[in-house]
Amino acid sequence: MLERIAKFHELIPSKLPFVEGRLNGHKERKNYSIVGPGVAEDSDQSIKISSPHGYNLGAVSANPKNGSGLHSHTTAEVFLIYSGKWRFYWGADGKNEIVLSKGDIISMPTNMFRGFENAGDDEGLIFVVLGNDDPGIITWVPKVLLSAKETGLALLDDNSLIDLTKNKIPHDKKLLKPITDDQLKKFDNYNLNEIENFICRFKNQSKFENDMKNGIKLIQIIGNQFCNKKYDPLINQNTGFNLSILKSKTGQINDLIFDKPTIIFSQKGLWNIKIDKDEFKIKSKDTFSVPLNTKLNISIEGLEECYLNCVSQS
Repeated sequence: MLERIAKFHELIPSKLPFVEGRLNGHKERKNYSIVGPGVAEDSDQSIKISSPHGYNLGAVSANPKNGSGLHSHTTAEVFLIYSGKWRFYWGADGKNEIVLSKGDIISMPTNMFRGFENAGDDEGLIFVVLGNDDPGIITWVPKVLLSAKETGLALLDDNSLIDLTKNKIPHDKKLLKPITDDQLKKFDNYNLNEIENFICRFKNQSKFENDMKNGIKLIQIIGNQFCNKKYDPLINQNTGFNLSILKSKTGQINDLIFDKPTIIFSQKGLWNIKIDKDEFKIKSKDTFSVPLNTKLNISIEGLEECYLNCVSQS
């Protein structure tokens, strides 16, 4: 069972995960691959749980005014803010923006350039769920690739990262060219009101609780299923996975059975987990990959309200 547990303090971050990793505003961050490889361009990225789940889970910590440059994905990218305030900006020029806080969730549409940065005064942390086992490659706005090259970092035509200050371009490879203006125009853009449809703020989540009995509340964020039962989601988007939140102070829920790959990770609190004869705890920021078709019992002890995120393949 230990191989299914990812304790956050044991994770090994990549300090140079992407091509813009030496640029000001991007270099003071760490990327973690918790479940699956994610989209990191670092070939040496450490992956804690490598078995396929149908999605990926990662995390990003960053110092103030640091984060990611403008890029686009072909699969879903959902951000769960663990701590701090984060500015999300989007569009090819990055002029649209919104600031979200601890407990807020935003699901970025595909085929749209987006970036993010820590807008707080202290180090912040966000978790990121990406769709599919292979979430594809990143497309950067041209300015990012051109600026990165000045620091010695570039992408090859197979989207692998190369440090030109240390390595020569392989004879069978070429540098990846930035996309053209015509290609740039093919990417989507959304106004602020449209993006609001992809946001679930923490302050509003309690309005949509489902009573699971025994002191457990369920909030269905994305997808319409939790443990083979259907619920109305707060964000209507086809991501390829379900995202649910369990909320409790002193409750418990027994005999949960998942027939598709599922993970749980604690947003807040210490959770007791029992499967057959195995019993253990996961604390805040820790992740557990649930065995298929096995009875899962969850309980919480304490005085504070606790939150457990659950992601399962659709």
